[in-house]
Amino acid sequence: MKILRRVVFILILLVMIFSSFLIKSGYDIYIQALKNMPLDKKVERIKEIDNYTKIDEVPQIYINAVISVEDHRFYTHNGIDLIAIGRAAVNDIIAMRFAEGGSTITQQLSKNIYFTQEKKITRKIAEVFMAWEIEKNYEKDEILELYLNTSYYGDGYYTTKEACRGYFGKELNEMTDYEAILLAGIPNAPSVYAPTKNPDLAIQRQRQVMKKMVKYNYLTQEEVNNIINGK
Repeated sequence: MKILRRVVFILILLVMIFSSFLIKSGYDIYIQALKNMPLDKKVERIKEIDNYTKIDEVPQIYINAVISVEDHRFYTHNGIDLIAIGRAAVNDIIAMRFAEGGSTITQQLSKNIYFTQEKKITRKIAEVFMAWEIEKNYEKDEILELYLNTSYYGDGYYTTKEACRGYFGKELNEMTDYEAILLAGIPNAPSVYAPTKNPDLAIQRQRQVMKKMVKYNYLTQEEVNNIINGK
């Protein structure tokens, strides 16, 4: 029994040491990223890009769709969503791979502007530190606006305004509700959901977004049916 306790103690100690090492490594990545380009300078550069999209230019139904499918607790968390992370961790363990990330919109923004898409634990930890930094310095609507201008929509489109013009030949305020919800689903996997690449999969993704919007009370099922039928 004493031997078993010692083994368990050693294992716990090793896990703690390894975890501390990972956190320190992730923190160092975060600090180095800020040294290379301070956050305020990074934001300034984003706001200078062509076709920069202001949040008040975007239809509310598009915002609701993005919030529903990407991070429905966006306006209540501080940059990370512990519930989503816990759920993703369970699913990742079951799948024996990084099946889900549990990333908030703020974490995704961190990744978009500072880090690679590589699924490494240290990068995810750096992403968390950067998300806290962003939340500390910017309001929620500012964060969401930056996210809209750093997400990839496929076909070379990097802002919501570009994607709307490219896919629909319209300005943002001219989008139908059907188009707005379709567009909101693309950044999750633009190579898969871009309507020019896989129109059927794009529509499947749109239906998933609609389902989330009903779940989080942004739309009723009747409204969804009307949007689909009216297009």
